[in-house]
Amino acid sequence: MPEITTKPRTKVKPQTERPKLYKVILVNDDFTPREFVVTVLKGEFKLSEDQAHRVMITAHQRGVCVVAVFTRDVAETKATRATDAGKAKGYPLLFTTEPEE
Repeated sequence: MPEITTKPRTKVKPQTERPKLYKVILVNDDFTPREFVVTVLKGEFKLSEDQAHRVMITAHQRGVCVVAVFTRDVAETKATRATDAGKAKGYPLLFTTEPEE
């Protein structure tokens, strides 16, 4: 009589990968008023007055500054809305996104 061997079934749990994160970057320009930049940062990115001021000054001194990190959809939406707020007032305010490394 042949021997019957049974193997226990192993359950394979699918691994869900975390979504890649994207940085929202404020690009400095010499035309948009500082107060307006701070207002946009506070309104769109929910930064405090002090945080918004520090981000604005860093962008002014270095040319660019990372504002926040989000999933791709959120980052692109926030960057677009913030840039559009500047365009609506006639300013060349620019926010971009790039993948976080």
